[in-house]
Amino acid sequence: VQLQASGGGLVQAGGSLRLSCARSGRTFSNYVMGWFRRVPGKEREFVAAISWNGGSTLYAHSVKGRFTISRHKAKSTVDLQMDNLKPEDTAAYYCAASTNSLVHSSSDRYSDWGQGTLVTVSS
Repeated sequence: VQLQASGGGLVQAGGSLRLSCARSGRTFSNYVMGWFRRVPGKEREFVAAISWNGGSTLYAHSVKGRFTISRHKAKSTVDLQMDNLKPEDTAAYYCAASTNSLVHSSSDRYSDWGQGTLVTVSS
């Protein structure tokens, strides 16, 4: 599975952005999909994950209530709606796919990764 993340940009604190992850190659309809982020010099951080049918989601505590993950079967995309953004959300955001059946936050369980899309939140 090849993944392509897009939608990053510069936004003021309190604003919103919507990231999208599109796939090419094999279908990822049976995959758990996740979003992670990384700030230079820091560990990669889990953000959100969604089950293959969209019925189960998981969020990092730091984004819960502000971010929403969703998947669109027809478009073969997984989106991350980010509202009420904060400067500490500034990072490169990556989407990833996992063949595990349950949503999870461990990056080790994700086998396919897209390139990052940069999100910058100004104060």
